[in-house]
Amino acid sequence: MIVISIIVILAMVVLPQYNKVVLQAREARLRSDLFEMRKLLDQYGADKGKMAQSLDELVSAGYLRDIPDDPMTDEPNWVVVMGEDPNSSDGGQGIADVCSASPDTSSEGTPYSDCASW
Repeated sequence: MIVISIIVILAMVVLPQYNKVVLQAREARLRSDLFEMRKLLDQYGADKGKMAQSLDELVSAGYLRDIPDDPMTDEPNWVVVMGEDPNSSDGGQGIADVCSASPDTSSEGTPYSDCASW
């Protein structure tokens, strides 16, 4: 009985730390994925002379192998922010930014869906 009690106490101490490390790893992956997609959006715009209209366009053009899963929702459901295309003569639009679709708040207190924070 004492051994089981000690194991339960140790599990209660370790579990919150484990959850914190998992969250930090997911947030790091979110930062990395957003950085890469933003870089590829800029590269696409520079190469094609126009902004991408969707993330699927990046895949079909070969800039992305596939759309990565949002680490906060575990689905490829990114929120794309459309903006004015500076290269378009007729005032066209394209993807200006990408954000997480998660409604949750990060460990730093900022929403995952806030593009400016990530």
